Order: sequence, then structure tokens, then C-alpha cells
Amino acid sequence: MHDTDNTQEQWPVLIYCRGGLGSYGGVNTVWLEQFVHKGYIVFAPSYRGNEGGEGRDEYGGRDAEDVHAAYRLMQRLPFVDPTRTSLMGFSRGAINAVHTATAYNEGPDKVHKLVLWSGVADVERTYHERTDLRRTLKRVLGGSPRAVPEAYLARSPLSKANKLSCPVLIMHGTSDTQVNYSHGTRMYHWLKRRGADVTFHAYGGQDHHFHEKIHESAVNNMFDWLAAP
Repeated sequence: MHDTDNTQEQWPVLIYCRGGLGSYGGVNTVWLEQFVHKGYIVFAPSYRGNEGGEGRDEYGGRDAEDVHAAYRLMQRLPFVDPTRTSLMGFSRGAINAVHTATAYNEGPDKVHKLVLWSGVADVERTYHERTDLRRTLKRVLGGSPRAVPEAYLARSPLSKANKLSCPVLIMHGTSDTQVNYSHGTRMYHWLKRRGADVTFHAYGGQDHHFHEKIHESAVNNMFDWLAAP
């Protein structure tokens, strides 16, 4: 970063919303290193209640404000290009990323682009698909989908998709065992039917985390898409 004729260079930003819950998942520091080598400032907010932070991670509840705050911070920094601040939500991070993209969807502070990588689209469907997560989801959200349907609906990216106004890239492995491939296809078809600017990259045979070479290709594809006009 340097000044030329007293004008500071401004950089594009990618806000990386981690997946998982609590100590499970977490920010992948290897990914951070890969992303910054693409010429971006990368900010990976730690949701409340994690890594020594106060409060409680609510799986896309009040912790969504932590990503909002990160977005507002980036927009104020003099070395950030406010017109090129994008979001990437991995797995559960898609919930927080979509929440922010729909909160900042117009005017000069509008989110530039949104990437949903192996992203959750429907939290109720996750409850039914992931029997290993049911107890955790009931504890964090206050009950089952039958008991508190509003809690599941409020967190589901599909319920907010009509408010998305930025271009969206969906990346999903066809053999994802943690967030079923159908989450990606449902989100894509829902947006496509409404005339949204949406692109889908399917990665055949890939699980939730891609094999090394495929992951490298996916990262390159993602940044090519982010940089495109």
C-alpha cells in the first residue's frame, strides 16, 4: 500500500464468514493466506462467544451483527475501496453473509458481490438432514423447527434471498455430506427464477471441503468472478 501524489491506494475487500459453531469449524488461516495473495484485504470476523469473545454464538442470530460491524468498519478505512467490498460465506457462514448482503443492498454502502461456498440455504432442512446437529440446533435456537419455526426461518438464506441485489456466486460440491448439494441448487434456482444475477459452480464428486487441487481451482475461479466487471 502506498501513496501516489498524496492519494492513497484503495484495495478490494473480502469479508470471510467462517462456518461451524463455537469451537467447531473456525476461521481457516490457510484460506486467509490464499485469499490475501489474490490482492485483497481479507477480514474474517470471529462471531461472539468464540475465541474468547463475550456473548453467545446464535448460529446467525444476534451474532449476525458481528459481520455487519465488520462490514461497516471496512467501509470506513481510507485504504479500502468501498465500492468493492464483497462477502464470502462458507457453510453456516452463508447465513451471516446473506444477512449482511441484504442489510447493505442499496446506496453507496452496497455490498459489491456475494459468494456462498458450500453454504446452508435452509436451516430447517439442515435440522432434518443432520441428525448429529439436532441437539445443538435445539439448544442454540430454542427448540425444534416445529417448536420455534420463526427461529429457523429467520436464519435461512432462502427466506431473505428476495432482498439480495448484488451478484451472487454459489459454489457447491455434488457429494457434500455436511451441507447437502440441494442447498446450493435450491438457492440458485430460487434466485434465477427472480431474475437475479447468479452464477453456479458445481464441483463434481467434492465433499464439504474440496480436495487440494480442486480447492485451488475453486479459489482461482472465485477471485476471477469477484474481479470481473
